[in-house]
Amino acid sequence: MALFIDSLAIMLIGLGSGTFLGSLFFLFSAMGKFEAMKEQLVVPAFVIGMFDLISGYEMSFTWPLPSGYNMLFGDPLLFFGLLLVAASVMVYKNMKVSSLSILFVILGIYVLTGAGSILTYHLESGNNLITAMGLFIIDGVAAILAPVVTMKPAGPGKFMYYLEFVLLVLGSLLALFIGYLALPGHLVDFAKYFPAFIFGL
Repeated sequence: MALFIDSLAIMLIGLGSGTFLGSLFFLFSAMGKFEAMKEQLVVPAFVIGMFDLISGYEMSFTWPLPSGYNMLFGDPLLFFGLLLVAASVMVYKNMKVSSLSILFVILGIYVLTGAGSILTYHLESGNNLITAMGLFIIDGVAAILAPVVTMKPAGPGKFMYYLEFVLLVLGSLLALFIGYLALPGHLVDFAKYFPAFIFGL
């Protein structure tokens, strides 16, 4: 029987979905179409944010994975989900999200510190190292650049909005790629897992 349940694949899908929705905020803002599109974004952002918040909370406080991977991925996912929920509510209420962007900077520093720890403590190797570092660095930089929301999406500000869009799309693609790649392996790992209650244990 499995000693732990590895839900990392769907959590990565949730992360990728959340960052993709974030990228659309910057894209539509740069194109001057955000007001027309925001009603189509706030509910999905809230729902995905809640999923990231709950799954990140579960990982942060129950530690289902071996060693510090729970802290490395669960903690920032929890924080990201919380911020995504807050951002969706603030946008829905027509509030400025400039103050919230500072919290994204704090999250970005945590994520980049995690990237440094992956290298320092040899937590990943081979292709896993490349994809993990790519995900952490791109998402970390994107989070640190979040205060571009304080700029008007015109002139230099427009370039920054497009840059943030590109970074978030790349981060989203990496998260989805890692998540989908992990799924077949997890299916094999848990092929013979059966909950104890099935056998009345």
